[in-house]
Amino acid sequence: MKNSVILITVLFVLNGTFVSCNFEYKVKQNMEQKPTTAQTNDTTPKVTGVGGIFFFSENPKEIREWYKKNLGINANDYGASFESRCLDKPDEINTLQWSPFKKGSEYFAPSKKEFMINYRVQNIEGLVAQLKANGVNVLDSIETFDYGKFVHIMDNEGNKIELWEPSGN
Repeated sequence: MKNSVILITVLFVLNGTFVSCNFEYKVKQNMEQKPTTAQTNDTTPKVTGVGGIFFFSENPKEIREWYKKNLGINANDYGASFESRCLDKPDEINTLQWSPFKKGSEYFAPSKKEFMINYRVQNIEGLVAQLKANGVNVLDSIETFDYGKFVHIMDNEGNKIELWEPSGN
């Protein structure tokens, strides 16, 4: 049984500063398979991925055009969606939303930060109950839309976080 490590580096620009995120995946190379999340019907309240990256911009239209011209990101007024597949559920298509917001937008409030991350979660109701029990500041109640359920929380450094459970989970 041999193990391999795959290191993926994601580089993006946030307010003129390059930000690098490293993701390390350990791959077990053998014939024995562990049950996947999909096979075990895991409903543990937790984050399952990143659902979106949102940031302030002085001119969202201009920055979208810059990213299109220079990096090939084809964005509309709502940003761009990147599709991926989960190893545990290869038939399921996941999306990551990338969106610049007009600087000063109240959508990030009460955070004073220049960005907000949206995390994809499972069992949002259980997660909110767990967060409240841990004393986390839950800013609103869970809202349901055609494309999923949302709630906002604050971390202990004043970052607003959006939690999203996609429809069908």
